Amino acid sequence: MRLTFLGTGTSGGVPSLGCSCEVCRSTDPRDRRLRTAALLESDTTRLLIDCGPDIRQQLLPLPFRQLDGVLLTHIHYDHVAGIDDLRPFCIFGDINIYANASTVRGLKQTMPYCFTEKLYPGVPLLKLHTITPHQQLHLGDIDIMPIEVMHDWLPILGYRFGSLAYITDMKTMAPAEYKYLRGVETLVVNALRWEKPHHSHMLVPDAVKFAERIGARRTYFVHMTHQIGFHAEANRLLPDGMEFAYDGLTIEV
Repeated sequence: MRLTFLGTGTSGGVPSLGCSCEVCRSTDPRDRRLRTAALLESDTTRLLIDCGPDIRQQLLPLPFRQLDGVLLTHIHYDHVAGIDDLRPFCIFGDINIYANASTVRGLKQTMPYCFTEKLYPGVPLLKLHTITPHQQLHLGDIDIMPIEVMHDWLPILGYRFGSLAYITDMKTMAPAEYKYLRGVETLVVNALRWEKPHHSHMLVPDAVKFAERIGARRTYFVHMTHQIGFHAEANRLLPDGMEFAYDGLTIEV
């Protein structure tokens, strides 16, 4: 399988609107971060993980081929606001979206025009599938195990795909969930910034400790602010086997 990091930034992206810090003015493309999303591909299956407001820009450089599923982690704007932009993919059929119950409810509220009895021409054709933690899915040739993590008080989904685990926006995880991450070799997890605790996101030190507990061979951090610093310099501060992902990075799993 192949994972492409379409975006690695937090809800405001990097550069941050109105900021003139050195990172936001950097000319290194690795310091420019769109909202966090990823594309997981096998030889026959393509899965989009989250679909934020930058998704059109993120998908334009890639081959235009069928999406076999869209896996959502939660209902927050920076993870779902681009769903309407997927409408061109409807030439391949309905867009299958997989999410927990609260996210499915939220989509029906925020995009009611997609779920009326009589749809006006041109709306994206969305087929919602409610999934639950630990209920295994099989989409194409990819096996998927949803797990539950906590985004402050909000239960959201992370996903395991064989030896790969993808988690974003996590603050904590219940002890019972760790067994579903045994044997993970490649971990993707959020790391907001170095300092100043946040009520719903892990900081870099928290993410490092979490990665060490999982014991993955390699870890990639996502959902970062400009306060991470310059990509090249920040990476040198991480333990071996851990690095900050950047937009456009592709890894083989």
